[in-house]
Amino acid sequence: MKRELAIEFSRVTEAAALAGYKWLGRGDKNAADNAAVQAMRIMLNQVNINGQIVIGEGEIDEAPMLFIGEQVGTGQGDAVDIAVDPIEGTRMTAMGQANALAVLAVGEKGTFLHAPDMYMEKLIVGPEAKGAIDLNLPLAENLRNVALKLGKPLSQLTVTILAKPRHDACIADMQQLGVKVFAIPDGDVAASILTCMPDSEVDVLYGIGGAPEGVISAAVIRALDGDMQGRLLARHQVKGDSVENRRIGEDELARCRQMGIEAGGVLKLDDMARNDNVIFSATGITKGDLLDGIARKGNMATTETLLIRGKSRTIRRIKSTHYLDRKDRTLHEFLL
Repeated sequence: MKRELAIEFSRVTEAAALAGYKWLGRGDKNAADNAAVQAMRIMLNQVNINGQIVIGEGEIDEAPMLFIGEQVGTGQGDAVDIAVDPIEGTRMTAMGQANALAVLAVGEKGTFLHAPDMYMEKLIVGPEAKGAIDLNLPLAENLRNVALKLGKPLSQLTVTILAKPRHDACIADMQQLGVKVFAIPDGDVAASILTCMPDSEVDVLYGIGGAPEGVISAAVIRALDGDMQGRLLARHQVKGDSVENRRIGEDELARCRQMGIEAGGVLKLDDMARNDNVIFSATGITKGDLLDGIARKGNMATTETLLIRGKSRTIRRIKSTHYLDRKDRTLHEFLL
């Protein structure tokens, strides 16, 4: 991919974040997500790429989505795969809580895992613990192996996990081991990136979240030389075996078979992001551990974007000031 595409993708996540921010604290996560999706689509279609959405977001919570297989871009330029999450943290945006982001990852065609929108178990570490994880082993054994690789006792190991009822027993088990656990309400993409940041105390991310976020995490972890393993799980394996969950889960498993993917098998980093020629962009919506949130006064807004180019392993933080009434008119209804 041409390196000048990186700044174009930062403009895409900035627009999505600004559109989502308009709905900050209004209690309507679907409206926020819809606005971000529409803004992201408009901006992607202005970029000189022949792009395809290979993994999107929306079916799990029945929200609007950039759908899998959707063609985006002008149709000219590089053929690319795109993994999107127009708002990572729709509930956090709706409730005015921290750590909401607009994110996307772009790679050469064939780079990213093609999978249904479903759940994924994830285990992620930074570069210094590379090679120490194996989802076929119990979590406790993985944590011991990571601590050993990092040369620290378990009592100094920090794990981030989503604060969901499905993780309650796991959190208790980790705390029993003496591990420090950060339980966050949502936002495992940001947390996964923190495992690879030298100034972060997060050593491990573990837990079950969305597969779209998992593929986006894999892209940035590959770009930053970390390590990750994942396992696709059907809805009824995660949310409880009700009739409706079983119906949806069986459909997810059937789609995995159609795509040639073994649900329940361990996916290594190379299976999810096949090379490091990726571009990752994330723009903060609300202030968080990774990025500042949007500040808006009238029609002027400021954003902070994390832009990573994997091929050169360049990490940029971009502070931008936007005059919203000067944006492309096609964006006005979502920004003003």
